[in-house]
Amino acid sequence: MALLAFGLNHTTAPLDIREKVIFGSDIVPDALLELTSQCGVEEAVILSTCNRTEIYCSLDSPQRHDLIDWFADFHGFKQAELKPFLYTHPDANAVKHVLRVACGLDSMVLGEPQVLGQLKNAYQTAVKTGSIGRLLSHLFQHSFMVAKQVRSNTAIGSHPVSIAFAAVRLAHQIFGELSSQTALLIGAGETIELVARHLHENGLKRMIVANRTLERSQQLASVFAGYAITLGDIPEHLHEADIIISSTASPLPILGKGAIETAIKQRKHRPIFIVDIAVPRDIEAQAGELDDVYLYTVDDLQEVIEKNMRNRQEAAQQASEIIDAQVLRFMQWLNSLDTVSTIRALREQASTIQQQALQTARQRLQQGIDPEQVMQEMSRSLTNKLIHAPSSRLRNVDSLRRQDLLKATWELFNLSPNIKPASKDK
Repeated sequence: MALLAFGLNHTTAPLDIREKVIFGSDIVPDALLELTSQCGVEEAVILSTCNRTEIYCSLDSPQRHDLIDWFADFHGFKQAELKPFLYTHPDANAVKHVLRVACGLDSMVLGEPQVLGQLKNAYQTAVKTGSIGRLLSHLFQHSFMVAKQVRSNTAIGSHPVSIAFAAVRLAHQIFGELSSQTALLIGAGETIELVARHLHENGLKRMIVANRTLERSQQLASVFAGYAITLGDIPEHLHEADIIISSTASPLPILGKGAIETAIKQRKHRPIFIVDIAVPRDIEAQAGELDDVYLYTVDDLQEVIEKNMRNRQEAAQQASEIIDAQVLRFMQWLNSLDTVSTIRALREQASTIQQQALQTARQRLQQGIDPEQVMQEMSRSLTNKLIHAPSSRLRNVDSLRRQDLLKATWELFNLSPNIKPASKDK
């Protein structure tokens, strides 16, 4: 049995290709059933996200080029059209790839944890569909364990590398716990939504969401039990905010130095932490000159992110060492399956020969033949039949160019070099 992981991702294929080979969640079960009905595919799991589409299989043969044909045909491509973007990882390399994906080492954002959840969902879908068996099940459970080990034993997840996460981490450094703080979020795009999520997860007391349209503010605020306002309402609520994070597409500043100075006076000079993520900027740069105002721009956050990325890269090296060790561990388990099946086959063959010899001996005894003679004949026959096949192979060692068989025979049968041939009766 062989393992294979193949597909494409953000490093090998542009977006216009990736979006054409996505398996929607509604078609994955049918795709898995179709895939496992292909000759030679024993088990299969499909992982399909915006950044990658990958198929993991266990096969009855290492050579399964027709799988690429199936993948291309399923999405309306010819193999030659997709081949430049595809990668294939067989056996141990497949194991290593799955472990790297689970640990976030193969992600667009190094060390990000979201892909682990996506991998778990892919596994559960395969379980429900019935396309997964002992081998892939063990591989995926192993990958989940390794991902947990990497998170526990390295710092790969402790350094924020997104703008939203970096902004919230800075707020944490300034205020400590956020359970008594109020945040004003200006804008309602993807970045602000991520900021809101991170603030909420960090126990923020109160959230105000301001956007050009009240409807959009309400949509985001309702998710996190926040209070929705329009941009025009900001002056009335500015003094309430301990944290201000802004990310709009406005060509002109949303907040000026004067408005912030007024808010500081109303707050009796309690500090305000402001992060301006927008380009062009939403907050007048002069606001940073005010006492009790801590103003950071996207460039300031970029420095934090670059530093944290370097820290993650160091942690990724540690994670790679863990993964290499765990690949060996999994392959030892996989190879042990072959050992067990080989031992079982050997025992079954020996048992069959034994039963045949025993049956012949009983027949000879029933015929009245001397028991001593029957025992001698049975032992000689049993010995000859047990060593017939290996002896025939060994006689042809030179023609087969399999000198390794000679070495293996000495080792398997624990032969002693001091054994002398039996003397013949004169």
